Amino acid sequence: MNLENLYNVFARLLFYFAFVLFALTFVEVIVNAFDYTILAGTYTKGRLIELSAMMLVFVITLLLRQIRNELKKSTSAE
Repeated sequence: MNLENLYNVFARLLFYFAFVLFALTFVEVIVNAFDYTILAGTYTKGRLIELSAMMLVFVITLLLRQIRNELKKSTSAE
């Protein structure tokens, strides 16, 4: 497994985890409407959205890096 594949796997895992955190925020809102909680005050809903946004910034960075490398490969091949 080369480094580019590792970046790809890491970006996908971060994306999925960020999506789960974002979805958990909405589930928490629905559950709170019935006076229950999933997180038990560990993280607020805003904090979960912040964490998922930070993860997405890293995903975007990794994807832009892959695009840059592909463009470098295509220009050097010409």
